[in-house]
Amino acid sequence: MTPSIACDAPDSRPESAIESGLESGLDKAQKKARDKPHDKSRDQPHDKSQLRSALLQARKAMSDDDRSAFNTAIGDQVIAWATSLVAHHPEIVIGVYWPIRNEPDLRPTYAALIAQGVQLALPVVVDKDVPLRFVRWTPGDAMLKDSFGVAIPANQTIVNPQALLIPCVGFNRERLRLGYGGGFYDRTLAIAPRPTTVGIGYANGLAEFEGAAHDIALDLILTETGHL
Repeated sequence: MTPSIACDAPDSRPESAIESGLESGLDKAQKKARDKPHDKSRDQPHDKSQLRSALLQARKAMSDDDRSAFNTAIGDQVIAWATSLVAHHPEIVIGVYWPIRNEPDLRPTYAALIAQGVQLALPVVVDKDVPLRFVRWTPGDAMLKDSFGVAIPANQTIVNPQALLIPCVGFNRERLRLGYGGGFYDRTLAIAPRPTTVGIGYANGLAEFEGAAHDIALDLILTETGHL
């Protein structure tokens, strides 16, 4: 079953985030994150599956206090980015994600975006080896669990987001993303017109790895320490 993503997309892709706006969004939590040393001495596995496991373990091992502060810092940057984006494209739909496996939890940020009039959507896995489908979502909507146990909206109104927040297990300096290995976002981004893409992750997800031929670099990556 191949999903059809209905809704007219704008003729041109929205601009990337304004750097000055992002920098001004740094608060005390981000400054704390900047000052907190990250151990770069550990050898990173060359095999992507081993690297993925190591990064997931590092993410799981974060303290609750750090995780909360980092989520707030990332959320502030998302709001700064979205505010500048919506100023130029007031009707834009932003695809977000429901956090799983210790991903940055931006649900308070989503509520703030909705309060500003931003339209949001969540991804739905339709079937193996096909792109994601995005459906309209507002915090507080009725939710169901999909076959992976991930929350999805009960109301399946299909929309076509012009920008996406994409969770990252890891990422490199070329803004290539390491995910869970399912390839769902890779297949989604291969569809034209491609949306503006913003990777979301913690700074300890920065890693060295080679991209594959089908990998598509993200337009921006936001962490608790800034943007890449």
